Amino acid sequence: MRLVELPPAIAILLCGLVWLILQSLTAAISRWLPDRFFKAGQGLYKTRSWERKGQVYHALFRIRRWKHWLPDGGAIVPGGYAKKHLTDYSKDNLLKFLNESCRAEFSHWLAVAPFWVFGLFAPPGVIPVMLAYALAVNLPCILAQRFNRPRIERVLAGLDRHQSSQVNSI
Repeated sequence: MRLVELPPAIAILLCGLVWLILQSLTAAISRWLPDRFFKAGQGLYKTRSWERKGQVYHALFRIRRWKHWLPDGGAIVPGGYAKKHLTDYSKDNLLKFLNESCRAEFSHWLAVAPFWVFGLFAPPGVIPVMLAYALAVNLPCILAQRFNRPRIERVLAGLDRHQSSQVNSI
């Protein structure tokens, strides 16, 4: 239901501006929410059995070949957590990585949701195009988070096993 009829050039410019605002808003909302909303292994962030500990993403999409090309929003956002290159393998940092990967996934799902807003000022045929755009821009980032999280969980499990074996040998 279009509320305003705009010339095509203005509608296209407005689409770009609205996407910029919406993407910024979803990043801000994600940063604003407390860490307790982003728990790996629970709800949306739980690795499902069909994901085969993240390997399905490499098998279907060859994710290892292209994920390094994705931007790291956490490195850009003030107070964000850079996830592109893990340099600190301490348990605290790995737990922080898990939390921030959930935050990133949430942010990208949230960024897909408002595709319908464009129907308020652009022709109805634009809505499927905006959905396709939202998915094309956000799904690779979501897939990367879902691919990386089980890998980090395995590293953490290995650290826990190593620490418990050290405690048992004392």
